[in-house]
Amino acid sequence: MSGARHFVLAAGGTGGHIIPAFALATELKKRGHHVALVTDERGAKIPGAFEGDEKHILPAGRVTKNPLSWPKAAKAIWQGRAMARRLYESFKPEAVIGFGGYPALPALLAAIKDDIPCGVHEQNAVLGRVNRLLAGRVDAIATAYKQVGRLAEGHRGKVHLVGNPVRGEVLDLRSKPFPELTEDGIFRVLVTGGSQGASILSDVVPDGLALLPVSFRRRMQVTQQCRESDIENVRARYAELGIPADLATYLPDLPERLGWSHIVIARAGASTIAELTVAGRPAILVPLPIATDDHQTANAREMAASGGARVIKQTQFTPKELAKQMQKLGLEPEALMNAAGRARTAGYPDATRDLADLVERLGSGRTGADVPVGRAEPVRARMGRAT
Repeated sequence: MSGARHFVLAAGGTGGHIIPAFALATELKKRGHHVALVTDERGAKIPGAFEGDEKHILPAGRVTKNPLSWPKAAKAIWQGRAMARRLYESFKPEAVIGFGGYPALPALLAAIKDDIPCGVHEQNAVLGRVNRLLAGRVDAIATAYKQVGRLAEGHRGKVHLVGNPVRGEVLDLRSKPFPELTEDGIFRVLVTGGSQGASILSDVVPDGLALLPVSFRRRMQVTQQCRESDIENVRARYAELGIPADLATYLPDLPERLGWSHIVIARAGASTIAELTVAGRPAILVPLPIATDDHQTANAREMAASGGARVIKQTQFTPKELAKQMQKLGLEPEALMNAAGRARTAGYPDATRDLADLVERLGSGRTGADVPVGRAEPVRARMGRAT
Protein backbone atom coordinates (compact mmCIF):
# COMPACT_ATOMS: atom_id res chain seq x y z
CA MET A 1 0.00 0.00 0.00
CA SER A 2 1.60 3.24 -1.12
CA GLY A 3 1.48 6.75 0.30
CA ALA A 4 2.51 8.14 3.65
CA ARG A 5 -0.24 8.10 6.25
CA HIS A 6 -0.64 9.02 9.91
CA PHE A 7 -1.29 6.53 12.70
CA VAL A 8 -1.74 6.98 16.44
CA LEU A 9 -0.54 4.27 18.80
CA ALA A 10 -1.93 4.39 22.34
CA ALA A 11 -0.28 2.38 25.09
CA GLY A 12 -0.09 2.13 28.86
CA GLY A 13 3.14 3.14 30.55
CA THR A 14 4.75 -0.27 31.05
CA GLY A 15 7.27 -2.06 28.87
CA GLY A 16 4.74 -4.78 28.15
CA HIS A 17 2.56 -2.22 26.36
CA ILE A 18 5.22 0.14 24.99
CA ILE A 19 7.63 -2.43 23.48
CA PRO A 20 5.15 -3.94 20.99
CA ALA A 21 3.84 -0.46 20.18
CA PHE A 22 7.40 0.67 19.48
CA ALA A 23 8.05 -2.36 17.27
CA LEU A 24 4.96 -1.51 15.25
CA ALA A 25 5.95 2.17 15.05
CA THR A 26 9.37 1.22 13.71
CA GLU A 27 7.83 -0.95 10.99
CA LEU A 28 5.25 1.67 10.01
CA LYS A 29 7.97 4.31 9.69
CA LYS A 30 10.00 1.96 7.50
CA ARG A 31 6.96 1.89 5.23
CA GLY A 32 6.99 5.69 5.02
CA HIS A 33 4.20 6.47 7.49
CA HIS A 34 4.08 8.95 10.38
CA VAL A 35 3.41 7.83 13.94
CA ALA A 36 2.38 9.55 17.17
CA LEU A 37 2.34 7.94 20.60
CA VAL A 38 -0.33 8.52 23.24
CA THR A 39 0.72 7.34 26.70
CA ASP A 40 1.29 8.49 30.27
CA GLU A 41 4.41 9.99 31.84
CA ARG A 42 5.91 6.57 32.58
CA GLY A 43 5.52 5.41 28.99
CA ALA A 44 7.06 8.59 27.61
CA LYS A 45 10.21 7.99 29.67
CA ILE A 46 10.90 4.35 28.79
CA PRO A 47 14.46 4.41 27.42
CA GLY A 48 15.09 3.54 23.81
CA ALA A 49 11.46 3.71 22.68
CA PHE A 50 9.83 6.41 20.55
CA GLU A 51 12.87 8.69 20.81
CA GLY A 52 12.35 11.55 18.37
CA ASP A 53 8.73 10.57 17.73
CA GLU A 54 5.73 12.72 18.51
CA LYS A 55 4.45 11.92 22.02
CA HIS A 56 1.31 13.04 23.79
CA ILE A 57 0.61 12.52 27.48
CA LEU A 58 -3.11 12.41 28.21
CA PRO A 59 -5.03 12.18 31.49
CA ALA A 60 -6.15 8.60 32.02
CA GLY A 61 -8.15 7.80 35.10
CA ARG A 62 -7.73 4.33 36.56
CA VAL A 63 -11.00 2.57 37.32
CA THR A 64 -10.60 0.66 40.57
CA LYS A 65 -13.00 -1.47 42.61
CA ASN A 66 -13.60 1.48 44.94
CA PRO A 67 -16.74 3.37 43.77
CA LEU A 68 -15.46 6.53 45.44
CA SER A 69 -12.69 6.71 42.82
CA TRP A 70 -15.03 6.50 39.84
CA PRO A 71 -16.02 10.18 39.46
CA LYS A 72 -12.38 11.28 39.46
CA ALA A 73 -11.45 8.56 36.99
CA ALA A 74 -14.35 9.41 34.69
CA LYS A 75 -13.35 13.08 34.69
CA ALA A 76 -9.76 12.24 33.74
CA ILE A 77 -10.88 9.87 30.99
CA TRP A 78 -13.22 12.50 29.56
CA GLN A 79 -10.49 15.14 29.66
CA GLY A 80 -8.13 12.75 27.88
CA ARG A 81 -10.79 12.00 25.27
CA ALA A 82 -11.23 15.71 24.56
CA MET A 83 -7.47 16.22 24.24
CA ALA A 84 -7.20 13.23 21.89
CA ARG A 85 -9.95 14.64 19.67
CA ARG A 86 -8.02 17.91 19.39
CA LEU A 87 -4.91 15.92 18.48
CA TYR A 88 -6.80 14.10 15.76
CA GLU A 89 -7.98 17.40 14.28
CA SER A 90 -4.38 18.39 13.54
CA PHE A 91 -2.60 15.03 13.14
CA LYS A 92 -5.47 13.42 11.17
CA PRO A 93 -4.75 9.73 11.84
CA GLU A 94 -6.15 7.14 9.46
CA ALA A 95 -6.31 4.61 12.30
CA VAL A 96 -5.77 4.47 16.06
CA ILE A 97 -4.35 1.32 17.66
CA GLY A 98 -4.52 0.64 21.40
CA PHE A 99 -2.10 -1.65 23.21
CA GLY A 100 -3.91 -1.84 26.52
CA GLY A 101 -3.50 0.04 29.76
CA TYR A 102 -5.65 2.92 30.93
CA PRO A 103 -3.77 5.59 28.90
CA ALA A 104 -5.09 3.88 25.74
CA LEU A 105 -8.72 4.30 26.80
CA PRO A 106 -9.31 8.03 26.10
CA ALA A 107 -7.47 7.79 22.76
CA LEU A 108 -9.69 4.94 21.59
CA LEU A 109 -12.86 6.59 22.88
CA ALA A 110 -11.93 9.69 20.88
CA ALA A 111 -11.39 7.59 17.75
CA ILE A 112 -14.77 5.91 18.23
CA LYS A 113 -16.46 9.30 18.69
CA ASP A 114 -14.81 10.69 15.53
CA ASP A 115 -15.47 7.51 13.52
CA ILE A 116 -11.76 6.87 12.95
CA PRO A 117 -10.94 3.18 12.28
CA CYS A 118 -9.42 1.65 15.38
CA GLY A 119 -8.22 -1.63 16.78
CA VAL A 120 -6.54 -3.10 19.82
CA HIS A 121 -3.60 -5.41 20.27
CA GLU A 122 -3.69 -7.80 23.23
CA GLN A 123 -0.29 -9.05 24.35
CA ASN A 124 -1.54 -11.51 26.97
CA ALA A 125 -3.52 -14.73 26.76
CA VAL A 126 -6.35 -13.06 28.69
CA LEU A 127 -7.99 -9.94 27.28
CA GLY A 128 -7.06 -6.98 29.48
CA ARG A 129 -9.58 -4.63 31.08
CA VAL A 130 -9.39 -1.75 28.61
CA ASN A 131 -9.32 -4.04 25.56
CA ARG A 132 -12.20 -6.02 27.03
CA LEU A 133 -14.19 -2.84 27.62
CA LEU A 134 -13.81 -1.71 24.00
CA ALA A 135 -13.76 -5.06 22.20
CA GLY A 136 -17.28 -4.64 20.90
CA ARG A 137 -16.65 -1.14 19.53
CA VAL A 138 -13.31 -1.48 17.72
CA ASP A 139 -12.82 -2.76 14.18
CA ALA A 140 -10.15 -5.36 14.88
CA ILE A 141 -8.67 -7.29 17.77
CA ALA A 142 -5.09 -8.47 17.23
CA THR A 143 -4.02 -11.28 19.56
CA ALA A 144 -0.77 -12.99 20.50
CA TYR A 145 -2.16 -16.43 21.40
CA LYS A 146 -4.44 -18.96 19.78
CA GLN A 147 -6.64 -19.05 22.85
CA VAL A 148 -7.52 -15.79 24.59
CA GLY A 149 -9.53 -15.73 27.77
CA ARG A 150 -12.24 -13.16 28.57
CA LEU A 151 -12.93 -12.72 24.85
CA ALA A 152 -16.67 -12.72 24.20
CA GLU A 153 -17.88 -15.20 21.61
CA GLY A 154 -19.58 -12.44 19.66
CA HIS A 155 -16.27 -10.62 19.16
CA ARG A 156 -14.29 -13.54 17.75
CA GLY A 157 -15.17 -12.65 14.16
CA LYS A 158 -12.91 -9.60 14.30
CA VAL A 159 -9.89 -11.42 15.79
CA HIS A 160 -6.51 -11.60 14.07
CA LEU A 161 -3.83 -13.88 15.46
CA VAL A 162 -0.59 -12.01 14.73
CA GLY A 163 1.61 -12.69 17.76
CA ASN A 164 3.43 -10.20 19.95
CA PRO A 165 5.98 -7.90 18.23
CA VAL A 166 9.54 -8.11 19.58
CA ARG A 167 12.61 -5.95 19.22
CA GLY A 168 14.70 -6.34 16.08
CA GLU A 169 17.68 -7.57 18.09
CA VAL A 170 15.58 -10.46 19.38
CA LEU A 171 14.21 -11.27 15.94
CA ASP A 172 17.80 -11.48 14.66
CA LEU A 173 18.46 -14.34 17.11
CA ARG A 174 16.04 -16.54 15.19
CA SER A 175 18.49 -16.82 12.29
CA LYS A 176 21.34 -17.85 14.59
CA PRO A 177 21.99 -21.38 15.90
CA PHE A 178 21.39 -22.41 19.47
CA PRO A 179 24.62 -21.84 21.45
CA GLU A 180 26.90 -24.83 21.24
CA LEU A 181 26.77 -26.98 24.35
CA THR A 182 29.14 -29.86 25.03
CA GLU A 183 29.10 -32.19 28.02
CA ASP A 184 31.97 -30.31 29.65
CA GLY A 185 31.32 -26.85 28.16
CA ILE A 186 30.07 -23.70 29.88
CA PHE A 187 26.36 -23.78 30.69
CA ARG A 188 24.87 -20.28 30.65
CA VAL A 189 21.76 -19.47 32.68
CA LEU A 190 19.75 -16.26 32.32
CA VAL A 191 17.38 -15.29 35.17
CA THR A 192 14.98 -12.41 34.68
CA GLY A 193 11.92 -11.31 36.61
CA GLY A 194 10.52 -8.69 34.24
CA SER A 195 10.89 -4.94 34.46
CA GLN A 196 10.71 -4.88 38.26
CA GLY A 197 12.66 -8.04 39.04
CA ALA A 198 11.27 -10.77 41.28
CA SER A 199 12.43 -11.49 44.82
CA ILE A 200 11.20 -15.09 44.61
CA LEU A 201 13.82 -15.76 41.92
CA SER A 202 16.52 -14.21 44.10
CA ASP A 203 15.43 -16.36 47.03
CA VAL A 204 15.12 -19.69 45.20
CA VAL A 205 17.45 -19.79 42.19
CA PRO A 206 20.85 -19.68 43.97
CA ASP A 207 19.74 -22.33 46.49
CA GLY A 208 18.28 -24.44 43.69
CA LEU A 209 21.52 -24.36 41.71
CA ALA A 210 23.36 -25.30 44.91
CA LEU A 211 21.55 -28.66 44.87
CA LEU A 212 22.83 -29.60 41.41
CA PRO A 213 25.70 -32.08 41.01
CA VAL A 214 29.05 -30.40 41.61
CA SER A 215 30.27 -31.33 38.12
CA PHE A 216 27.27 -29.53 36.58
CA ARG A 217 27.46 -26.55 38.90
CA ARG A 218 31.11 -25.92 38.07
CA ARG A 219 30.21 -25.42 34.42
CA MET A 220 27.65 -22.71 35.11
CA GLN A 221 27.69 -19.02 34.42
CA VAL A 222 24.68 -17.04 35.62
CA THR A 223 23.30 -13.67 34.55
CA GLN A 224 20.52 -12.57 36.88
CA GLN A 225 18.32 -9.54 37.15
CA CYS A 226 17.66 -8.71 40.81
CA ARG A 227 15.84 -6.09 42.74
CA GLU A 228 18.20 -3.56 44.27
CA SER A 229 17.28 -4.74 47.76
CA ASP A 230 18.24 -8.34 46.89
CA ILE A 231 21.36 -7.95 44.81
CA GLU A 232 24.07 -8.03 47.48
CA ASN A 233 22.65 -11.11 49.21
CA VAL A 234 22.38 -12.93 45.90
CA ARG A 235 25.93 -11.95 44.95
CA ALA A 236 27.25 -13.30 48.26
CA ARG A 237 25.37 -16.58 47.82
CA TYR A 238 26.77 -17.20 44.34
CA ALA A 239 30.28 -16.39 45.58
CA GLU A 240 29.80 -18.93 48.35
CA LEU A 241 28.79 -21.54 45.78
CA GLY A 242 31.66 -20.69 43.45
CA ILE A 243 29.28 -19.93 40.55
CA PRO A 244 30.35 -16.98 38.37
CA ALA A 245 27.42 -14.55 38.35
CA ASP A 246 26.77 -11.22 36.66
CA LEU A 247 24.00 -9.43 38.57
CA ALA A 248 22.17 -6.22 37.71
CA THR A 249 18.91 -4.47 38.47
CA TYR A 250 18.41 -3.75 34.76
CA LEU A 251 19.76 -5.54 31.68
CA PRO A 252 19.83 -3.09 28.76
CA ASP A 253 21.58 -5.69 26.59
CA LEU A 254 19.03 -8.42 27.33
CA PRO A 255 18.74 -9.58 23.68
CA GLU A 256 22.50 -10.20 23.53
CA ARG A 257 22.44 -12.14 26.79
CA LEU A 258 19.43 -14.12 25.61
CA GLY A 259 21.40 -14.99 22.50
CA TRP A 260 24.12 -16.88 24.34
CA SER A 261 21.93 -18.37 27.07
CA HIS A 262 21.21 -22.10 27.16
CA ILE A 263 18.24 -21.84 29.51
CA VAL A 264 16.16 -19.02 30.95
CA ILE A 265 14.43 -18.90 34.33
CA ALA A 266 11.78 -16.20 34.24
CA ARG A 267 8.35 -14.86 34.94
CA ALA A 268 5.77 -15.38 32.17
CA GLY A 269 5.04 -11.85 31.02
CA ALA A 270 3.86 -11.45 27.45
CA SER A 271 7.09 -9.84 26.18
CA THR A 272 9.20 -12.50 27.88
CA ILE A 273 7.23 -15.34 26.26
CA ALA A 274 7.35 -13.65 22.86
CA GLU A 275 11.12 -13.19 23.03
CA LEU A 276 11.79 -16.74 24.25
CA THR A 277 9.71 -18.30 21.50
CA VAL A 278 11.00 -16.10 18.69
CA ALA A 279 14.62 -16.69 19.75
CA GLY A 280 14.01 -20.37 20.52
CA ARG A 281 15.23 -20.60 24.11
CA PRO A 282 14.00 -23.24 26.57
CA ALA A 283 12.74 -21.91 29.86
CA ILE A 284 11.57 -22.63 33.37
CA LEU A 285 8.67 -20.26 33.94
CA VAL A 286 7.29 -19.07 37.27
CA PRO A 287 4.09 -17.09 36.55
CA LEU A 288 3.32 -14.13 38.79
CA PRO A 289 0.34 -15.38 40.83
CA ILE A 290 -1.14 -11.93 41.48
CA ALA A 291 -1.21 -10.92 37.81
CA THR A 292 -4.66 -9.71 36.73
CA ASP A 293 -6.88 -12.67 35.77
CA ASP A 294 -3.81 -14.91 36.35
CA HIS A 295 -2.81 -14.03 32.80
CA GLN A 296 0.83 -15.10 33.20
CA THR A 297 -0.24 -18.70 33.78
CA ALA A 298 -2.30 -18.46 30.61
CA ASN A 299 0.65 -16.89 28.77
CA ALA A 300 2.87 -19.84 29.64
CA ARG A 301 0.39 -22.48 28.53
CA GLU A 302 1.15 -22.48 24.80
CA MET A 303 4.94 -22.56 25.20
CA ALA A 304 4.67 -25.34 27.78
CA ALA A 305 2.35 -27.34 25.51
CA SER A 306 4.93 -27.11 22.74
CA GLY A 307 7.55 -28.70 25.01
CA GLY A 308 9.68 -25.55 25.08
CA ALA A 309 9.09 -24.65 28.73
CA ARG A 310 8.39 -26.13 32.10
CA VAL A 311 6.00 -24.21 34.33
CA ILE A 312 6.30 -24.17 38.12
CA LYS A 313 3.63 -22.48 40.23
CA GLN A 314 5.12 -19.99 42.65
CA THR A 315 3.75 -21.96 45.60
CA GLN A 316 5.70 -25.00 44.35
CA PHE A 317 8.81 -23.10 43.29
CA THR A 318 11.35 -24.46 45.77
CA PRO A 319 15.09 -25.04 45.43
CA LYS A 320 14.45 -28.79 45.24
CA GLU A 321 11.85 -28.48 42.46
CA LEU A 322 14.03 -26.07 40.48
CA ALA A 323 17.04 -28.40 40.75
CA LYS A 324 14.91 -31.31 39.55
CA GLN A 325 13.70 -29.43 36.47
CA MET A 326 17.19 -28.07 35.73
CA GLN A 327 18.62 -31.58 35.71
CA LYS A 328 15.89 -32.83 33.40
CA LEU A 329 16.65 -30.10 30.88
CA GLY A 330 20.30 -29.32 31.40
CA LEU A 331 22.18 -32.56 31.90
CA GLU A 332 21.53 -33.81 28.37
CA PRO A 333 22.53 -31.37 25.59
CA GLU A 334 20.30 -33.18 23.10
CA ALA A 335 17.22 -32.76 25.34
CA LEU A 336 18.00 -29.08 25.82
CA MET A 337 18.37 -28.46 22.08
CA ASN A 338 15.13 -30.34 21.46
CA ALA A 339 13.36 -28.07 23.97
CA ALA A 340 14.86 -25.03 22.24
CA GLY A 341 13.47 -26.20 18.91
CA ARG A 342 10.05 -26.76 20.44
CA ALA A 343 10.08 -23.30 22.01
CA ARG A 344 10.83 -21.89 18.57
CA THR A 345 7.74 -23.55 17.07
CA ALA A 346 5.55 -21.51 19.44
CA GLY A 347 7.00 -18.19 18.22
CA TYR A 348 5.48 -15.60 15.89
CA PRO A 349 8.47 -14.05 14.11
CA ASP A 350 6.25 -12.18 11.63
CA ALA A 351 4.16 -10.49 14.32
CA THR A 352 5.38 -6.97 13.60
CA ARG A 353 4.88 -7.32 9.85
CA ASP A 354 1.44 -8.89 10.22
CA LEU A 355 0.29 -6.26 12.71
CA ALA A 356 1.52 -3.47 10.43
CA ASP A 357 -0.37 -5.04 7.52
CA LEU A 358 -3.52 -5.08 9.61
CA VAL A 359 -3.07 -1.46 10.66
CA GLU A 360 -2.60 -0.37 7.06
CA ARG A 361 -5.77 -2.23 6.14
CA LEU A 362 -7.67 -0.48 8.90
CA GLY A 363 -6.41 2.86 7.64
CA SER A 364 -7.52 2.11 4.10
CA GLY A 365 -10.95 0.93 5.23
CA ARG A 366 -10.36 -2.58 3.88
CA THR A 367 -11.67 -4.56 6.79
CA GLY A 368 -13.50 -7.29 4.90
CA ALA A 369 -12.45 -10.87 4.24
CA ASP A 370 -10.72 -10.10 0.94
CA VAL A 371 -7.20 -9.57 2.35
CA PRO A 372 -5.95 -12.14 4.88
CA VAL A 373 -3.28 -11.17 7.40
CA GLY A 374 -0.73 -13.61 8.83
CA ARG A 375 -2.26 -16.54 10.69
CA ALA A 376 -5.37 -14.50 11.33
CA GLU A 377 -9.01 -14.89 10.67
CA PRO A 378 -10.31 -12.01 8.50
CA VAL A 379 -11.52 -8.87 10.15
CA ARG A 380 -15.25 -8.47 9.78
CA ALA A 381 -16.95 -5.34 8.54
CA ARG A 382 -17.19 -2.45 10.97
CA MET A 383 -19.75 -2.70 13.70
CA GLY A 384 -22.18 0.02 14.62
CA ARG A 385 -20.89 2.41 17.24
CA ALA A 386 -22.50 4.21 20.07
CA THR A 387 -21.37 7.74 20.75
